Amino acid sequence: MDPFPENWERALCVVAHPDDLEYGAASAIARWTSQGKTVTYLLATRGEAGIDGMRPEEAAPLREQEERNGAAEVGVETVDFLDYQDGIVEYGVPLRRDITRAIRKYRPEVIIGGAFDVKMFGSMSNQADHRTVGLATLDAARDAGNRWIFTELLEEGLEPWGGVRLVAYSGSDQATHGVDVTGDHLQRGIKSLEAHDAYTAGLGDRATVLVPSEFLTWVAQACGPALGVEAAVLFEVYTLIPDAPPPWVTGDGPS
Repeated sequence: MDPFPENWERALCVVAHPDDLEYGAASAIARWTSQGKTVTYLLATRGEAGIDGMRPEEAAPLREQEERNGAAEVGVETVDFLDYQDGIVEYGVPLRRDITRAIRKYRPEVIIGGAFDVKMFGSMSNQADHRTVGLATLDAARDAGNRWIFTELLEEGLEPWGGVRLVAYSGSDQATHGVDVTGDHLQRGIKSLEAHDAYTAGLGDRATVLVPSEFLTWVAQACGPALGVEAAVLFEVYTLIPDAPPPWVTGDGPS
């Protein structure tokens, strides 16, 4: 397992719901903000369909505030929402455009998302919104650099941004890179998930097996050996701009 590259300054995290980033990625984000990097959150929905005992119009502002509180625990100041409907986010041009708009606005070098495969880490089935938003994010990372896609964004003063070097997904069962979160980074990630206490309580019986400190510690320690450390967060990385010249330029490759 290769260490996650850290020679960058700005990241944008794009996920479907409040709490998606807190199930692991937030610990890595805590590490990065402690290095002085700027990390911004973009959520497609407000998670309003996530609490069975609470109507969506009541849950939305509550879950939004929990996300802002959780973000603050790991040093993230800016949290934006797109207001798509929780549970039925559709892949398409509007979603790609909205994510592209944020990429051009914040000009990240790295984008963090949640796994978009049908199967996640630990063979868990993935949720529809996760798959939709994850794939749209990968496509928008390229859209953002093309002047002739979403030309209406030019009229908003948003020039193309082709500086996204990589898009990385947490929760994937095909991880390629890891981040050492041993110690304080993991503890801050745990506090970030603990900020979602109303959502966690709404899980009912499942909340008893989803204690943030126990769950996140178990996952991080299970992933640590892949990186040769005590605790790690793993990502599947898609490279858009390679750090090194490709082999057909350097002359390396099959003999």
